[in-house]
Parts: sequence; structure tokens; C-alpha cells
Amino acid sequence: MNLFRPLIIGLPLVLAGCSTLSGLSWSSFSPFHWFAESRKVSDQGVGSITAATPMTQPALEKALDGDYRLRGGMETRNGEIVSVYQALAKDQVKLTAYGPSSGRVAEVVVTDEAIESAWGVKIGTPFSALDQKAYGACSKGSGEDRDAVVCQAPQSAHVSYVFKCIWHGPESLMPADDQLRTWQVSKIIWRASAAR
Repeated sequence: MNLFRPLIIGLPLVLAGCSTLSGLSWSSFSPFHWFAESRKVSDQGVGSITAATPMTQPALEKALDGDYRLRGGMETRNGEIVSVYQALAKDQVKLTAYGPSSGRVAEVVVTDEAIESAWGVKIGTPFSALDQKAYGACSKGSGEDRDAVVCQAPQSAHVSYVFKCIWHGPESLMPADDQLRTWQVSKIIWRASAAR
């Protein structure tokens, strides 16, 4: 009887799995998933998302191993209409892919704290940890990142980091290096086209 008690207690949870555990990724129970290498932002892309990945929901879902819920839409960027797919976990946007609707992924913006760059930089990493000067590597952000500073990753022309903090200086100026030291990475951006 004692052997069946855990089964009797656990059975309702298993049967009600769709409602009780709806936020759970069942693929994470696969033994292959346990030993899989964590998703990283590298020169080639973000995990399995590369410049060769079609800008379609099935292709992105496959590249993300079903770890996120995707929602798609359209957006105007630099005067052009592009497709946008947001990857959500617990109703929070963790990753956003941009690209032409009939083409390939052109850009991925990462806000997931679990995804870091191949060089160990992740959301929350302070500017001081990169041990670099802003001059020549960083610029003032624009658009929704106008209050941020965007810095090129030293190791890749395809990867950049968006640093944010409270800034009381003039909107047109970038903070000095000593002020930037405490600013933290709020986004990691990968672009298929290398920065010039």
C-alpha cells in the first residue's frame, strides 16, 4: 500500500497536466535536453538561430526547441515593413527576431537572463566587466534605446550590448567612462550583417 501512495498523490497532477502545468516545457524532461549546451549569442547567431534561419514561425519554433511561446506581427523599421516574432516565457518577452517576411532572420534582440554571449556577457553584466572604453566602441542609442548606450562586442562585429542606467546628463551626450562603469547590459543584439 505504501508503494501506491505516491502514485495516488501524483496521478491527479499528471492527469491535470495541461491546466496545472501549462507553463512547463515538456521538452525539458527529455534526457537530451538535460545535457544540451545552453543557448548562447555568438558570431553566428543566437543558439540555433542563424542568418540561414527562415523568418517563419515554424522555423523559429524549431530553432528554439519549443522553449518559448511565439507571437508574430509586423513593424516599420527604418521606413521598411519587417516581420517580428517575440519569444515569450511567463508572458514576458525574452527574445525578439526581426527580418523580411519572405527572407531570413536579420536581427535577434535577447532580453532573457538565461542567455549569455559566447564570451560570458549576460543581462545585468556591468560595463566595467567588459574592461573597455566607450570611445570608438560605443554610441548613443536611438529609438526605444535613446536613453541607453550601445557598445560593439570586442570579439564580434555581429554582436552588440545595450547598456542602461539612470542618466541625468544632456540627451545628446554619452556618459563618460567612469559613469558608464555601473551601467548594466539590458539587451544583447545579434545582427546577420556585421557592423561597419
